[in-house]
Amino acid sequence: MPSRSAPPSGTCRHRPRSAAPGRWPPGGWTACRWAAAALGLLVLGGCRGQGVAEFKAGAASAAMEAVATRIEYPDAGGNATTSTDWAALPPLTLAHAEEVTHWDLSLQEAVQLALANSQVIRDLGGAVLRAPETLATSWDPAVAETNPRSGVDAALSAFDAEFRASAFGEKNDRALNNEFFGGGTRLLQQDASVLQAQLSKQAATGSQFIFRHNVDYDANNAPSNLFPSAWNANFETEFRHPLLQGSGQEFNRIAGPSQTPGLYNGVLLARINTDVQLADFEASVRDLVSNVENAYWDLYFAYRDLDAKIAARNASLDTWRRIHALYTAGRRGGEAEKEAQAREQFYRFQQEVQNALSGRLIDGTRTGNGSSGGTFRGLGGVQVAERRFRQLLGLPPSSGQLIRPIDEPIGAAVVFDWNQVTADALARRVELRRQRWEARRRELEWIASRNFLLPRLDAVGRYRWRGFGHDLLDADPDPRPPFDNAYRDLFGGDFQEWQLGLELSVPIGYRRAFTAVRHAELELSRSRALLREQEHAVLHEAAAAIGELDRSYVVSQTGASRLDAARQQLAAVQAAYESDKAPLDLLLEAQRRLADAETSYFNALTEYAIAVKNVHYAKGTLLAYDGVVLSEDGWSPAAYESAAQRERRRGKAWPLNYASARAPLASAGPYRQQIEPWEGSLGSQAAPETLQLPASLRPAPAEAPAAAPAAPGAPAAPTPMPPPDAAR
Repeated sequence: MPSRSAPPSGTCRHRPRSAAPGRWPPGGWTACRWAAAALGLLVLGGCRGQGVAEFKAGAASAAMEAVATRIEYPDAGGNATTSTDWAALPPLTLAHAEEVTHWDLSLQEAVQLALANSQVIRDLGGAVLRAPETLATSWDPAVAETNPRSGVDAALSAFDAEFRASAFGEKNDRALNNEFFGGGTRLLQQDASVLQAQLSKQAATGSQFIFRHNVDYDANNAPSNLFPSAWNANFETEFRHPLLQGSGQEFNRIAGPSQTPGLYNGVLLARINTDVQLADFEASVRDLVSNVENAYWDLYFAYRDLDAKIAARNASLDTWRRIHALYTAGRRGGEAEKEAQAREQFYRFQQEVQNALSGRLIDGTRTGNGSSGGTFRGLGGVQVAERRFRQLLGLPPSSGQLIRPIDEPIGAAVVFDWNQVTADALARRVELRRQRWEARRRELEWIASRNFLLPRLDAVGRYRWRGFGHDLLDADPDPRPPFDNAYRDLFGGDFQEWQLGLELSVPIGYRRAFTAVRHAELELSRSRALLREQEHAVLHEAAAAIGELDRSYVVSQTGASRLDAARQQLAAVQAAYESDKAPLDLLLEAQRRLADAETSYFNALTEYAIAVKNVHYAKGTLLAYDGVVLSEDGWSPAAYESAAQRERRRGKAWPLNYASARAPLASAGPYRQQIEPWEGSLGSQAAPETLQLPASLRPAPAEAPAAAPAAPGAPAAPTPMPPPDAAR
């Protein structure tokens, strides 16, 4: 590290403390000029001590200590940070297997928890650490709405009235190079001031209206002046209305007061920006709900898989104990190889129980893994699946309780009408709705671009009232001579001026305008082609979801039959083995078959539950299926009271026909998020008012097959029994 000691006596150094070697210090040439001045003073006055020493840049120089960049800690003042109490409890592991308690949770409660704790829409891909700017949040629609560059209020602000005012004064004292009746060079002495105030307004039709007030004062020593000082005051109104390019509500609501082809920021486009952001937010919420369901059934299967492996482990332990008793007694059937074989099977199932309880950090269910709604994999254990489930719900890593699903997957056959599925998918998929907003944006931009093919022809008018006087104001009511004060002359109305004309501007060739139109046409064609391709992709996805639904249901029924057969086989082999009619190998194999059949059955049953969910995902009704509705949060009560007062003061508004051809629509009305039970695929606008809607649109779950075990549980894994011949 370079030394921080002061320079030796007699050495004069100058270096700004923030400058880095090889770079100009902050302040640039200004700092250098000050340095040069200081150096000149040192040279004139001399440096005290041992004389002036030559500057030498060495390792000990303080200049080497400065760095351009370095790692620092940010000032986090005022930023909210998570308290360590939120994750005070350590995660549950195999060491806590015997002391754990359970928190029974339904799927509906899980979805409610996830939505209540999700200001940031979570996923399990780690994007919140790798790329936090890509995550959706509950603030995104409001951020888009209030964007000062592309938001709705920003677009409307272009049509706000604007007030400007200025006031300047000056003193002139100069010699003029002219002669006045042979007098030689004349000296000009002048006091002058100019005051201006104006109110301007841009109309939605493209017109500009200006009301302006000008006052100027002039006092000089010119010998030809009638008064030594005089005031000029005037009022003037001005308008400019485009007759061709830039004219009409249609263009101005799309492009705003823009005169550049391709640069549009009208209120319609700003509104579409908000609608696109709302569609993105809805898609993020839908993916969150889908992932919560995936994680819920992941955890359900983990418990069922643990139950199956515990049952197999207990059965193998019982078999090992019987054979070990024969082995210690030296009887037939207790041979050493049979005892070791039974012992190996026990520890095999014990290992599987431990993995099923704890789990391993491998990929689980995630969006886009096999289908847009997520594909079941079921590779994690209870504790890993529970921690992932907690992360999606926004809960701490551990609360001392292990979450346990209490809902059973549906076992009855669910049949969807294909025509209704396709109609719902094309009408309700949020990706298609978002792309339709994009296509509508391109249509509006194409309409605005064609306006620039017209020449710029503006009608311009101006009317001015003038006043002139020796004084600006005179409060004396007695008659005064002409031009006594400027305002009396102004309001007398003797001096009035007007101007009316046309202003034409025609770009030769219209190259930029034609390019903008062609670009808008290509963008429109591209957005429509993307919409058609998205519709094809959605229909293929719906077909895949229906196929997976049918497959998982058939496989679950087959799995139930397999499980029943495996149980019967084990009972028969167990009876044959006890009567010395079946070998040990057959009994151990029957135990393994039963464990595999039970795991396979619940795997298929879980796949069927997720397949039902994925059909709703594919046809765009998942949020309605789970009873989730998106709406804007309420404002403060003071805002509603203020709005009501302003509405009463404003009076009756003039009706504006926004549905006319000169004011194109951007929206076809509100989107109905819920599908009522009595409605078809798209729903009827008329609904019985007396019918009470259910909280969820789920079909009633059916009874599970008789072979299904009871409600899921997670009994603690007992300590593996040591070999009977070992010391306890």
